[in-house]
Amino acid sequence: MTTPPPALLIAGHGTRDDAGAEAFRDFVRQLGRRHPELPVAGGFIELSPPPLGDAVAELVERGVRRFAAVPLMLVSAGHAKGDIPAALAREKERHPGISYTYGRPLGPHPSLLNVLERRLEEALGAAGDPSGDRSSGDHPSGDRSDVTVLLVGRGSTDPDANAEVFKAARLLWEGRGYAGVETAFVSLAAPDVPSGLDRCAKLGARRIVVLPYFLFTGILPDRVRRQTEQWAAAHPELEVRSADVIGPEPELLDLVMERYREAVKGDLRMNCDSCVYRIALPGFEDKVGAPQQPHFHPDDDGHHHHHGHHHGGHAHAH
Repeated sequence: MTTPPPALLIAGHGTRDDAGAEAFRDFVRQLGRRHPELPVAGGFIELSPPPLGDAVAELVERGVRRFAAVPLMLVSAGHAKGDIPAALAREKERHPGISYTYGRPLGPHPSLLNVLERRLEEALGAAGDPSGDRSSGDHPSGDRSDVTVLLVGRGSTDPDANAEVFKAARLLWEGRGYAGVETAFVSLAAPDVPSGLDRCAKLGARRIVVLPYFLFTGILPDRVRRQTEQWAAAHPELEVRSADVIGPEPELLDLVMERYREAVKGDLRMNCDSCVYRIALPGFEDKVGAPQQPHFHPDDDGHHHHHGHHHGGHAHAH
């Protein structure tokens, strides 16, 4: 008798934006349709239904005993390192007999960089590129040498997570011919969006595209666009455009399955050299070895177990 493959559990952050939450739920449904051989479920750790516990319960009701959990997140910040693994440990107590492996976050990955590049080209095309050339070579919007990109991440209190956004920005710049790719954050970290745009201007940028480093629409991507429009209105001498979020592209669907297969095989390759929970980084020394506990989220069912000795995603990554 052939042992069925582990199910796939998608863990999302959650948003107060209904459209963003529905985009996640629809993404989970798309994955399920593309992979009928696998039980697929998804839930959020906060703010949006269904909560992650309901997604685990759904899999258990379908007879699942083994699953691989993939965080649908671009960087490995506190949610991916601590909240999700601690919540999964709680679910294992609720459902004795289940087992799981935990995958790594999504980015930066070449396929996502390709989608980001496409979003940039769409924004430049909307700007009415005078070249009109959208069919030749790898640069459909013509000359990129006067285009500066501002990649805007969510922002975190984890310096390692913020550094990953800078890494994505550098990889996006490499070989693509843009004048430069700068980095900013919309919350919790500096520089903020206006400061990032100021930096682009001081570096001599004449054409700027603000590129949100987000998977789906939501409160924060909307804030990025609004702040960009406000800054652009105060600087009419510059051409400033807003690009769209990554969205449920085929590349994203394929990447989640790649992360699933890594988790199933145990091939996680997570870089922990600058993890704030392992290394004493300046200003964050108190986080080293800190216990990871699941947050209480309003969408949960009210059960809240303490897991003070569960040390985040690294317990699964190693």
